[in-house]
Amino acid sequence: MLGSRMGVWGKVEQLLGNVASVYNITIQERRPAEGLDAFVPMILRNGAPYDPDLDRFFLDLPLNGVRSRHSLRAYGYDVLVWLRFLSEACNKTVWEANRQDVLAYHRARRRDDAGQRIAASSWNRAVACLDRLYCWGVQEGLTRQAPFTHRAVWRQAYGGRRSQMVSRNDAYEHASRQSQVSFVTLEDYRAFRDVGLRTRLPDGKERPGARDRNGLRNALFADLLVTTGLRLEEASLLFASEFGALDRPDASGRQAWLELPAALTKGDRGRRILIPRRLLEQVRAYFAVERASATAKFERRCGWLSIDRPIFILKGQSSSRLRLRDGSQIGIDQLTPDERGRVIACDDDGVPREPAVLWLTEVGQPVRPNSWEVIFARASQRCVASGFPIGITPHQLRHTFAVHMLAMLIQHRLRDAALPAGSMEGYRQILGDPLQQVQRLLGHANLTTTYIYLDHIASRADTVDAAVEELLALLPSERLI
Repeated sequence: MLGSRMGVWGKVEQLLGNVASVYNITIQERRPAEGLDAFVPMILRNGAPYDPDLDRFFLDLPLNGVRSRHSLRAYGYDVLVWLRFLSEACNKTVWEANRQDVLAYHRARRRDDAGQRIAASSWNRAVACLDRLYCWGVQEGLTRQAPFTHRAVWRQAYGGRRSQMVSRNDAYEHASRQSQVSFVTLEDYRAFRDVGLRTRLPDGKERPGARDRNGLRNALFADLLVTTGLRLEEASLLFASEFGALDRPDASGRQAWLELPAALTKGDRGRRILIPRRLLEQVRAYFAVERASATAKFERRCGWLSIDRPIFILKGQSSSRLRLRDGSQIGIDQLTPDERGRVIACDDDGVPREPAVLWLTEVGQPVRPNSWEVIFARASQRCVASGFPIGITPHQLRHTFAVHMLAMLIQHRLRDAALPAGSMEGYRQILGDPLQQVQRLLGHANLTTTYIYLDHIASRADTVDAAVEELLALLPSERLI
């Protein structure tokens, strides 16, 4: 038993991040396999698989709806922490756990000293993972009973749909739906883009001796995030051909629709996003200058030799199917994000020419999602050094898009509807359409996820004031005598 001074979870947390720790239970994030199976984690004990059935559970996850490599990694670490707790505090293996072990686990993770507790949302994520594990174990006959209890509850529905009865794990805690939404004002964003990414002086002039040759590319990428709400991985791994095919604006002539393939989006749902016409023109300028220079260096240096397991395709194909160099074909919507980063476009004679992705380094290598995070961190440091206390991440720009887009749509909806104050049903009709529009643009599976942005709009006095002013302007005014 661990010493009472630090508590059970104190030592577990202390050693979790070090795979070379005294714990003999470790995780291997990647496995020698092709495709998505390469990202299925493995739990090891003394360097060997912990349990063949547990490994089978992980390999079954993609079939059971867990297909994102980020989600697979999260499942691996949630199970790892649980197994280490069972081994150290309970002297049990995974299929021997009971409800008393769950209670002890809750005490360690949620009721221990302040420095050791995790948030309710993190606890609920772990419960969801373990609940899936033990439901699978019961179905496979590996354990007689799951260590959780469930009860039937009514789940609130939105958008006019009826509430429904669902089964709820009793181990779940009430967690505020106030998600960690962090967005920035457009004024701060402009300063971040110009001073941080484009390395300009605070007055907008060029900085003498500035050496960031990718400032225009980086600023253009940030503009893409803040005007579309794309996730970092989605924006990072767009194909150049997907942008090149956008030659048909909408009826207004100001925007173009871009289809995101299912495999590139979270949950394999796919969606359409609007690309501002001005941004599209800037992307084409990037094509003609920066990207053209990068692809020339890539070809001259045989850059494809630096890409692990490259996928060679032939250039100039349709937007739906790709013809590989060996003669086979694959649907573009079947390529995983990892595979997109490995696609190399070849001429008709099969000679490799350039990566298929849009965003390239100076020497023509794909800019990976984690590289953008480093670029944004350095830009934030430049802002602070220039007197702007601004720190922005790529995901904050997604939140920024959502908040500002929702506020704008609500204001326009109020202006167009010109409805007097009435029942709550009237307000639902006013708010429902903007929420659903933002939901579709962001790719949220559930409208409740989009609702969190309403709270942040309500907390912004300037946004509320603007909406009220627009609403008052629609109402008839009394004539002064």
